[in-house]
Amino acid sequence: MSRSQRLLTLIQLLRGRRYPVTATFLAEKLGVHIRTIYRDIATLQQQGACIAGEAGLGYVLREEFLLPPLMFTRSETEALLLGISWVKKRGDAALSAAADEALAKIGSVIPESLKQTIDHQALLVGPAARVLPQTWLVELRQAIRQRSKVEVVYLNLQQEKSTRILWPVALGYFDDACLLAAWCERRQQLRHFRTDSIQHLVTLNERYPRQHHELLMAWKREQGIR
Repeated sequence: MSRSQRLLTLIQLLRGRRYPVTATFLAEKLGVHIRTIYRDIATLQQQGACIAGEAGLGYVLREEFLLPPLMFTRSETEALLLGISWVKKRGDAALSAAADEALAKIGSVIPESLKQTIDHQALLVGPAARVLPQTWLVELRQAIRQRSKVEVVYLNLQQEKSTRILWPVALGYFDDACLLAAWCERRQQLRHFRTDSIQHLVTLNERYPRQHHELLMAWKREQGIR
């Protein structure tokens, strides 16, 4: 097993475990000396993996971590660069900046043989039909991550305003609009809202009672998405 494969396997062994895993256990699973595990953990931590713990006590992988691109093929690299280019052109300012940072991190660890793929991208994103309004997108992404309720003043197609309490579930980015999928307390069902029709938004200091993944799966079922 190559070192890159071992690092990836090490991440997979840590992923999803709620309690610390000892270096002895990891060494046995990977068939290496325990000192190799210590070095590999240190390498992953330096490259952005959020691994907590220490020798003798065990290690646990936190929910938010950055997995370095260990084994990207040329096609995988092109796919990533195309996606990053789309975000840079179509995303809001915060997402565009994050795309630039992601590209820099990929460039810092990608093999020399693939660096030309970054320097001379041949897969390009065309201009958008219109510039998407960026209002509330940062707040809505944060609410989705934190499972926070939001109160919005919404203007519908009939130009009627209403105040609603929403449970944000997902954001859909389209060429001509950005749509929020959310549970509407007023209608007691999942609904879609154009973000550019939200006149005002306040993130409430209250988490919605259902699990986010349950709402997301329910929305996908309604949309016929597998």
